[in-house]
Amino acid sequence: MSRFFKNIKKRISTYFSRGLDQPVDQVISKRILAFASMVVVIFLILFVRLIYIQVFSNERYVALTDDYTSVTQYISAPRGQIFDAKGNVLAKTVVSHNIVYTSPNNMTTDDYLLYANRIVSVFDVDVKDFTYNDLVDAYIAYTSLMDEDDPHYRCRHLFSDSEWENIQNGSMSSSKQTQLIYKRVSQDDLDEMSDDEKKIYGIYTRMTTSNAASLENVILEDISDDDVAYLVEHKTEFPGFDVDFGGWKREYPYGETLSDVLGSVTTSTEGLPSENIDYYLRRGFQYNSPVGRSGIELYYNDYLSGVSEESIITYDSNGLAHKEVTRSAQKGNDLILTFDIELQEKLDQTLKTVLEREGGTEGREEFDSLFTCMMDPNTGDVLAMSGYTMDLDSKKLTYFASGNYVSLVNPGSCIKGATIYMGQTEGVVKAGEVIEDEIMNIGGEEFGSFQNHGPVDDIEALAVSSNVYMFNIAIRLGDAEYKEGQALEMEDVGGTLDLMRSYYSMFGLGNKTGIDLPGEVSGYMGYGNVPGMTLNYSIGQLDMYTPIQLLQYVSAIATRGNLYQIHVMDQINESNSQNVVESYSVTLKSSLSNQESLDRIRQGFRACVTSENCGDEINELDVEVAGKTGTAEVGETTTANFVGFAPYEDPTMSFACAAPTSAENSQNLKSNICVYDVMPEVLQTYFELYPNG
Repeated sequence: MSRFFKNIKKRISTYFSRGLDQPVDQVISKRILAFASMVVVIFLILFVRLIYIQVFSNERYVALTDDYTSVTQYISAPRGQIFDAKGNVLAKTVVSHNIVYTSPNNMTTDDYLLYANRIVSVFDVDVKDFTYNDLVDAYIAYTSLMDEDDPHYRCRHLFSDSEWENIQNGSMSSSKQTQLIYKRVSQDDLDEMSDDEKKIYGIYTRMTTSNAASLENVILEDISDDDVAYLVEHKTEFPGFDVDFGGWKREYPYGETLSDVLGSVTTSTEGLPSENIDYYLRRGFQYNSPVGRSGIELYYNDYLSGVSEESIITYDSNGLAHKEVTRSAQKGNDLILTFDIELQEKLDQTLKTVLEREGGTEGREEFDSLFTCMMDPNTGDVLAMSGYTMDLDSKKLTYFASGNYVSLVNPGSCIKGATIYMGQTEGVVKAGEVIEDEIMNIGGEEFGSFQNHGPVDDIEALAVSSNVYMFNIAIRLGDAEYKEGQALEMEDVGGTLDLMRSYYSMFGLGNKTGIDLPGEVSGYMGYGNVPGMTLNYSIGQLDMYTPIQLLQYVSAIATRGNLYQIHVMDQINESNSQNVVESYSVTLKSSLSNQESLDRIRQGFRACVTSENCGDEINELDVEVAGKTGTAEVGETTTANFVGFAPYEDPTMSFACAAPTSAENSQNLKSNICVYDVMPEVLQTYFELYPNG
């Protein structure tokens, strides 16, 4: 021990050149004391830190602990209802008892299959309860549990050798694999599973589908009271399963009426639709949220869906989940539309009856679709819109009211009002100017009206639907001159067509109306660069428009030049309340300035009715109607149109009817379906519902 201390003394002497003024024992004692003091300070710091954590930061660290041991869950709120303008319910939310599942901890594949089989054995499960996508997901699960040497293992048979190699080495993502399976799987593949296997693996995939935001999955929707009672009484046999008494489903009391315009809502088992998944995720919806899939349900989903319930899910020592609600659900807002369901039902019935009776008959062999829409021209309120298509082989009808804004039709002569306005505003024809309606020979080809009308002014040209009057406007607009037998020489055909389109667009033709519905299309522009195209354009034989664009066009004439924003939403209220969240304000989009020309056009439209060129039944109605017919040649067929408004002096309603390819283009041309078969009944119903306009 003495040698040890001697070595210490030598080292101290070596490192301290200044020498030692004190004894070595005292130096060592001070070093030990300093070290001990440092240890005491460190322990004191740790003690203070521990006190700070336990006393002052307790809540923060408890919250952090909860974040790591719990999951936030969201349950969608009941959806708001949709009403027509008179308070009739068009879409309602009703109570639906659902079986939901929150997976306990440490579940194995065998456990999931065991309880899936138990659900199928005990409860009323039908293969029809599963969508096609559900069955594909079930098939993926089914094949993933096969033996690895089975050729169908993980859908091996649906991939090429190189693709399978990429799957094996991890270079193909799981999302890409699923995408290819969805594309390639056949009904024969799905039928490899028995009905029981489809149900079991369908339930299995619903049980195992979860995400970081929501662990509760809807297993069965809208179950019976007997199934509810059974699950409640035998809950211990179904760990993780429960009954959601706050579930809901969507119902549409009027069935087919307005079905595609109203749209649809996904179920809780379907969740976000794949085609709109990014749209909804950006808005904070969860993967299993029931949301609007199409139509008004999609367009106004953010208002209708409400605020979801928020809960914290924790697990006990047995691995079972427990739920604590941290935010209650807030039901979605109610939506009030501009539609009048009584008028709408009459319109539906009329179109359905006419198409069933006339579609595919002699002289109407290609007649397979019919559309009509109506609105208040002074506000843009859509009152009704209907449409049907027919399979000419089976004669089966399909409801297609949305065809009024997603389908295009050849307008024909009904847009001649825009041609008159253009010619008079550009000064190439004067108000009241008379032009001889007779056959025109242009380059050896004859152009004319349905018959020679002789001398006609602008009003009579609209009343009798003179093509020749419109041809002269187009020719003058292109700075050309008609010389019998000679071809037209027009220096700038493209520029002339652009000018014509700019005038037609003033009436809303060729442009989206901006209606508050998804999927609206703009139009179709005919192409080419010969002078004759301007003649075709002037009588509606070139570009194509939607029926609702024709409605906006005639509404501009009805209001003496004002184009109001077309819309279907009137008001949004808090659920079951009169408290207004948002209401529509009448919006003037644009105005036409040539009032003299608009007045002449209105007179021409009225003259079409009084001369019975728009049909005798329309003229015999108690209320004065103004309108314009249109017949467009479409190959070997013709498309019949009819637009108009009423009452003539102070219009409260405008309409557009289109019957594509509704007659064979022959000498025995069938009558205009819209004029003689559709609008007389519909207008009569409107006047009965609104006797004072």
